[in-house]
Amino acid sequence: MSDQNNPQANQPADNAATASGTTTGADLAAGMAADLHAAANATETSAEAAPVTIESLQAELAAAQDELKDTFLRAKADVENARRRADEDVQKARKFAVEGFAESLLPVIDSFDAALSIETATIEQMREGIEATNKQLVSALERNKVIAIAPAPGTKFDPHQHQAISVVPAQQEPNTVVNVLQKGYLIAERVMRPALVTVTAPK
Repeated sequence: MSDQNNPQANQPADNAATASGTTTGADLAAGMAADLHAAANATETSAEAAPVTIESLQAELAAAQDELKDTFLRAKADVENARRRADEDVQKARKFAVEGFAESLLPVIDSFDAALSIETATIEQMREGIEATNKQLVSALERNKVIAIAPAPGTKFDPHQHQAISVVPAQQEPNTVVNVLQKGYLIAERVMRPALVTVTAPK
């Protein structure tokens, strides 16, 4: 009979194949173990070749200090530059603010010059000219946030914006404005000068 019809004839070959496969797996495991051992030896060799010393630590500390010092100096220079630019901006703002206010007053000066150049002006003409010039002046002040404080009669007395000169009897609510003797002025909502007023006596 041939080997194909004899199951026992193929058994040695199968056993041989199984033995061969077992040997290959063991070889792989042994190779991996050898690689790990070699890597460990290399790490130990590298550590032994470059030991950590006080001198190396001091060098690293000195390098870190130099880097921190450089960073600090750069930050300090940036802050000083920012402060200098801010000061320059404030100075420019003040300069141009005064320039804008002065420019708004030029039409007022022109009106005065025109009025003074008329030698034969009547009283009525002079009054009209003064009123027109006063409107120009008030407009110039308002454009620069300078607002008049002129409370109407009967307005409640405000000690923050009004200054009472006298207390007078009047047929109105007590502690209210009777008359304005002199206007006050605000600039950007801050009192430059309070209005001088008379008020009614409290009951």
